[in-house]
Amino acid sequence: MNHQWKIGILLFNEVEVMDFAGPFEVLSITTYPGSNVKPFDVKTVAQTKETVRARYGLQVLPDYSFADNPNFDVLIIPGGYGAEEIEIHNDIVIRWIKDQMNKVTLIASVCTGAFLLAKAGLLDGKRATTHWMDIDRLEREFQKVIVQRGVKYVDEGSILTSGGISAGINMSFYLIIKLIGEEIARTTAKRMEYDISI
Repeated sequence: MNHQWKIGILLFNEVEVMDFAGPFEVLSITTYPGSNVKPFDVKTVAQTKETVRARYGLQVLPDYSFADNPNFDVLIIPGGYGAEEIEIHNDIVIRWIKDQMNKVTLIASVCTGAFLLAKAGLLDGKRATTHWMDIDRLEREFQKVIVQRGVKYVDEGSILTSGGISAGINMSFYLIIKLIGEEIARTTAKRMEYDISI
């Protein structure tokens, strides 16, 4: 029987739309070869179940809150203004992320979601990247992080970080390769008419 991974994507006010919607689309559309069986059960989670107002006014209703979310296999932390300027000061969110690291197989950040991982202490002594406009700040504010420039994503085993916005899509395809194989990643990319370089 084909394995199904439970994927959680964190939402918060002023989250960058493509940071969460890109990975959501890539992972949701993926199927095992020759079947309609989906390798990933993708859900959203937020501090509460109230409607989240993403960047530019998009409203999203989370599937779960911190009070009732299931155990995820993979947790994706998107970025945007809400991550780097609001949630980075939210102790409840930071504690939840830190706690999830002990439960998930893998945690990944997109764009400035890396700041939330860094604030939780999860990137100490690890290589990481973020949006090119914020990479100097990441290096300055979190000096234990080994900042990587000019890359789409960085793999540190149980933690992945990616560059800004659309780089989260590249990282999502890499995540497919890492978990279930290159052939499925290529098939998914073709279906989405997305060019991936592996």
